[in-house]
Amino acid sequence: MKSFNLFLPLAFLCTVNTQRTPTISYISQEQIKDIGETVEFRCSVQYAPDFPVVWTKINKDVVNDQLPLSHGSSLIVRDTRFSLKYVDALSTFILQIKDIQETDAGIYQCKILISLNNHVSANVELQVRRPPIISDNSTRSLVVTEGQPVQLECYAGGFPAPRISWRRENNAILPTGGSIYRGNTLKIPAIRKEDRGTYYCVAENGVGRGARRNINVEVEFAPVITAPRPRLGQALQYDMDLECHVEAYPPPAISWLKDDVQLSNNQHYSISHFATADQYTDTTIRVITIEKRQYGQYVCRAANKLGTAETRVELFETTVPVCPPACGQAIYSGAGVAPVSTGPLVVVVLFITIVTRNFHTKY
Repeated sequence: MKSFNLFLPLAFLCTVNTQRTPTISYISQEQIKDIGETVEFRCSVQYAPDFPVVWTKINKDVVNDQLPLSHGSSLIVRDTRFSLKYVDALSTFILQIKDIQETDAGIYQCKILISLNNHVSANVELQVRRPPIISDNSTRSLVVTEGQPVQLECYAGGFPAPRISWRRENNAILPTGGSIYRGNTLKIPAIRKEDRGTYYCVAENGVGRGARRNINVEVEFAPVITAPRPRLGQALQYDMDLECHVEAYPPPAISWLKDDVQLSNNQHYSISHFATADQYTDTTIRVITIEKRQYGQYVCRAANKLGTAETRVELFETTVPVCPPACGQAIYSGAGVAPVSTGPLVVVVLFITIVTRNFHTKY
């Protein structure tokens, strides 16, 4: 009778024990790893010796995108980077991934299958740190007209979310003020020609060296002309260079005029243009062996699709040759031809010539 009385409680305990619902007692916390590292996910279960335990990868960005990885203590996925271990003493399933790739990021679910329509599950997320990559929808280059509003945009992917900053070439001051601007969008209310150049979009998140995109901003503007020397003197029969500096974009058509007549290369004039950059051009006209009629006002004119500008350079007569460009030219006198190589020598030769003429006139 006593034996029977002991059997009943034991039988009751066994019945209660077999009816307990399987549970997940532990799941790993969120994991943040770098590409190439190793991660382990642990899932401890209770009261589930007769129920299958499944690891599944869930793509949180795509609905119903799930990939079964294991069933019980066996792997389903065929990837040598994945391994599965079951620790019987702890009732723990350990899923390990080596050489983590960017595509491994996602939610990993440990699930106990109780019946066809009943299960118990717990999730752990794997986030993979990725260096910034600047998106294709970011600004690449711009050609705008002076005075227009301009918006430069820069977006980048990566984890953690990259921070975006803007700089200019050689740390030049930004149109917004300062040498650095932070944010995805750099707005310029009315761009000026001084704002043209290379802008840098820099994306950083502490992973790797960051990413940078060079954005070239061209500003179209009407020509601006200056003459370094607006008045120049030279003696008869010598050469003289007249020059002006042109700033414009697109590159302008440049011409020299005198008395409303456009000049060209011939025995009297030699015109040359030197482009020092896309926006800068230095132009020079050499007046060759100056005659009386060549003194006066010369017009340097530049024109592009946005406008026309001009400046004047005056050439006047002097009695003493100016060097340069007179250096190396010949002086013609009654006594013959004398080469000129320096400014002081010109003066000496002229002095001797004048004295010689006076002597012959007197005697």
